[in-house]
Amino acid sequence: MNRITRNWRVLVGGVAAGSVAVLGFTGASASAEPVPPAPPVPAATATATVTQTVTVTPQAANTAAAPSTAAPAAVAATSATPPAVVAATTQPAAAPVQTPAPALAPATSGTLAEYFADKGVVLEPQKAAGFTALNIVLPIPTGWRIIPDPNVPNAFSVIADRQGGDGLYTSNAQLMVSKLIGDFDPREAISHGYVESQKLLAWQSTSASMADFGGFPSSLIEGTYRDTDMTLNTSRRQVIAQSGSDRFLVTLTVTTAANQAVATAAATEGITKGFKVAAPDATPAVAPLAPAAVPAPPAAGVPAAVPAPAAIPEVPVTVAPPAPVAVPAPAAVPAPAVVPAQ
Repeated sequence: MNRITRNWRVLVGGVAAGSVAVLGFTGASASAEPVPPAPPVPAATATATVTQTVTVTPQAANTAAAPSTAAPAAVAATSATPPAVVAATTQPAAAPVQTPAPALAPATSGTLAEYFADKGVVLEPQKAAGFTALNIVLPIPTGWRIIPDPNVPNAFSVIADRQGGDGLYTSNAQLMVSKLIGDFDPREAISHGYVESQKLLAWQSTSASMADFGGFPSSLIEGTYRDTDMTLNTSRRQVIAQSGSDRFLVTLTVTTAANQAVATAAATEGITKGFKVAAPDATPAVAPLAPAAVPAPPAAGVPAAVPAPAAIPEVPVTVAPPAPVAVPAPAAVPAPAVVPAQ
């Protein structure tokens, strides 16, 4: 009995001690910092694992890997295609259009002589003999020849038709060359080239041009005018030519009677179209010669090629026949003397 009681006491004491320990642990946890709750663990999902056996061959491996490698290449090619197409279809930039120089407007008043006088420019007449400042070509048609003409003072040259004409007027061409000493604008000066012809009696223009002539400022005017009771056709070309630092006024006037214009058309056209003015240094440029090619040195161990002997040009040789040798005539043999018979 006593032993049973003692056992119960031991059991009660153990329970009391465990209760105190539990209460003490709980109190300590309550006084600590709050701890965030752990995230809920998702419930495990039962997954069925299926094992499948696949036989892979090298060809199949390459085929299977091709899509993954070809796709980036295709994308790269697609992204690179537009620049190539644009480069092929892009047109080169158009060159800027050069605005042509405005046409020279002819002056309405003031002859060339009046313009030069106003600018203080001196005209110094030139003579054909010994003149080398310009190369001037003046064609002389058949039947025409150079003549001295007292009616054209200080003329450089005068040619006239000596076969045609109607007895009242002789077709002629007058060439005047004057050195211009002074400062002036050549294009401004040549704009006065029409005025002198336009002042002729009953002047009627048939054509005119301010286009350059041989690269020099020039004026050309053609038409008809009255001289007393005659109607004359005339063509006047004026050129301001540059030679070095010097400038010259060159004037060619071709005149014929109106009733002879058709008969002399070929001659007068040959003069006006064949007339030339150029500076003596206006020679065509010569392209420089290309340097001779230097042969490359022979490779190591390879003997250099021996150049072929230069070809000897064939020189024609003229063989003259041997001169005839004079053979003297044989000496005359005297005839035998006749001996009279005895």
